[in-house]
Amino acid sequence: VQLQASGGGLVQNGGSLRLACTASGRAFRTYLMGWFRQAPGREREFVSAIIWSGGRTYYTDSVKGRFTISGDNAKNTVYLQMNSLKPEDTGVYYCASTSRVGVDIYTEGSYGYWGQGTLVTVSS
Repeated sequence: VQLQASGGGLVQNGGSLRLACTASGRAFRTYLMGWFRQAPGREREFVSAIIWSGGRTYYTDSVKGRFTISGDNAKNTVYLQMNSLKPEDTGVYYCASTSRVGVDIYTEGSYGYWGQGTLVTVSS
């Protein structure tokens, strides 16, 4: 499985961006797709995830009510709509996926496939 992330950029405080991540290869086996981010000088952290079959979604507390994750099965693409962006949302955003069922959704070690990352910068 290969993951290609896109949609990052520079936005002002309070602005919006939409990230996309398209899976190719054996994408039909995907169980879970997620987004993680890494701010400068910090460890990578969980942002959001979606179970491909059924569409159940998960968010870290700091983005609840501002970010929305969704999936398009026909395009093998997951989106992260980010609204009301804050400077603390700045970082490299990575998409990830796994075909393993029942894994810990919040742990990056649960994901076997990773995209290359896309930079999101929110200016104050």
